[in-house]
Amino acid sequence: MGGIPASRRTLFTVVMLAVCLSSAVSNAGEWQQAIGPRMWTFPQDHGSHPEYRTEWWYFTGNLVGGAKARYGYQLTFFRQGVQFRPNNPQNSWSIRDLYLAHFATTDVPGKNFSSAERTSRAGPGLAGARTHGMDVWILSWFAKMDGSTIILEADAADMALSLRLTPRKPLVVHGENGLSKKGPGQGQASYYCSFTDLETRGVLKTSRRSPRVEVTGISWFDHEFGSNQLTPDQAGWDWFSLHLSDGRDLMIYCLRRTDGSIEAASSGTLVESTGASRHLMLPEIQIAVSDRWESPRSGASYPSRWRISVPSAAIQLDLAPLLADQELVTEGSTRIAYWEGAVAGRGISRGHRVTCEGYVELTGYAGSLGGIF
Repeated sequence: MGGIPASRRTLFTVVMLAVCLSSAVSNAGEWQQAIGPRMWTFPQDHGSHPEYRTEWWYFTGNLVGGAKARYGYQLTFFRQGVQFRPNNPQNSWSIRDLYLAHFATTDVPGKNFSSAERTSRAGPGLAGARTHGMDVWILSWFAKMDGSTIILEADAADMALSLRLTPRKPLVVHGENGLSKKGPGQGQASYYCSFTDLETRGVLKTSRRSPRVEVTGISWFDHEFGSNQLTPDQAGWDWFSLHLSDGRDLMIYCLRRTDGSIEAASSGTLVESTGASRHLMLPEIQIAVSDRWESPRSGASYPSRWRISVPSAAIQLDLAPLLADQELVTEGSTRIAYWEGAVAGRGISRGHRVTCEGYVELTGYAGSLGGIF
């Protein structure tokens, strides 16, 4: 947004989101729905799917610097359809999609969490996402694929990252051939794929006072697209992406209903050390919360310690955040508050002791998601 004052940036965001939501309703019948299993084509399907209303490219990672200092990062790009057919497609300023991005870093030894956000229309090259493969950007922030390597670049006033991510396991498609159901109705779903094990190398800066640090570690990439918002009786979700020290990866996606129950369509995916994966149904997953953290900014009470059991996979894990406060309050983009942070723990996998690390995302605890998702 260059030199636009913060108050005007916020006003711009509010106006754009209002336009986005009203237009999405009026164009609801034109966006395609995620209904049946998808015939995937890669690398093309790493790119944008503009026929669907909502799409995101989601990167999280657990990194290590000098003296084994632990860090985490999140970099997410969102595309939100505003008008299926823009009013004046020949005008580069005519809005079809709104692009948003969130960037956050976790500095464990410095006990510091920082976040930044951006919002833009496509305009004359300001933001976009190509359809032929992964190449998504907002101003100087971008994620693109060069062969099998994913390149991430982002910078803000107090932090920056420059990372190279290389897959060590095959791509995973979740649910039924990539159809990840979010509710019982037709179209209440997204198409969802992931690289769950990305070798990561590069440079990270976490605050104004910290130097740039060379880091290595492991990242997770999620790509989802669809056209449905949460149903009125769904309040938010708890998402886990975990790397076990025996080489297994675990994803769990639990949608919470407004009455406190868990949506029956919630599910997970287990990825073995070989790269083989299988779908986990909700009855196979047990999650118990043993502690909570209250945000001094949003007032939300978030779960902050978990015991996760998957008896069918002989997994039991105890998890906790590396820092309690890893909440993003996104007044300049999606205008929601959510907790997204690095976690670690230990437990049992197939009868052996393991450690684990990963990321957890908690939405809907600080109020409504506002129809954005």
